[in-house]
Amino acid sequence: MGETYPALDVRGLDARLKPRVPSTQLEREASAERDADLLLAAVDDFSPTAIEERHDLLRVFFARSADRDAARNALAPSFLVWAVDVPDEDWARRSQQNLQPVTIGRLTIFPDPESLPNPKSPIPNPCSIVIAPSMGFGTGHHATTRLCLEALQTIDLAGARVLDVGTGSGVLAIAAVRLGAARAVGIDVDADAIQAARENLTHNPEVSAHVSFAVDDVLSTRVDDERAPDVITANLTGVLLVRSAPKLLETVRPGGALIVSGLQVHEREDVKSALPGATTVWERTADEWVGLVMKKS
Repeated sequence: MGETYPALDVRGLDARLKPRVPSTQLEREASAERDADLLLAAVDDFSPTAIEERHDLLRVFFARSADRDAARNALAPSFLVWAVDVPDEDWARRSQQNLQPVTIGRLTIFPDPESLPNPKSPIPNPCSIVIAPSMGFGTGHHATTRLCLEALQTIDLAGARVLDVGTGSGVLAIAAVRLGAARAVGIDVDADAIQAARENLTHNPEVSAHVSFAVDDVLSTRVDDERAPDVITANLTGVLLVRSAPKLLETVRPGGALIVSGLQVHEREDVKSALPGATTVWERTADEWVGLVMKKS
């Protein structure tokens, strides 16, 4: 039997009371996105690795069964929830079928090489990349990833060194080089995420010499001052951003930029307060999520 992933199948709070049937496609899409954001906030403390929108429910994946079971106990009073073990191939196949290319500014993200306009030709332009569905966030479809990709395009990345903290699928590191950075390093505490990021790098050979990934924790990372990153991206949670803020600020070079997302609107001021040596130069909100670009003094 192949590898399986612990997951929860979840229906929203209103499913306990009565069926919810939005009358239009737009209403259905808006409802699904709203439910996904609320659910992510509810399970944030249990280290979810991915969320999949299905026809009548949301499926949330976890790295460990213990995290899944703790999340189930926390969600049970407010949601209809079931524990499931999902075969790896089945999850990837269905996710691949559901995802469509997404464009954020100058960048287009394709879910697999076959979805490119001509799969036998090179990637069609310097700002297109391939990011396959995996057990980590970061296909470009979630609001926080989109905010980070927008933020990257507000910075002159020519010749820059980029550190992507909590790299997940590697999308931000790969995109940074595609957008002009000289070098990008992605780190994550999850070995499965790093494996997925390295696999995504094989889909983007034009940047492979300039991107690397490693299992690492920013809190224990030591960076030589002469090689300090010009830009750090950190698509984490609000709690993790506050906890990591001193190290992020210490690591980026003076005058460098911190791109942060994963925080919700109500966490904005806590995150900003945790970065007293940085000035906000760009801010955007999407679906109750916040993206910031902060410049180190």
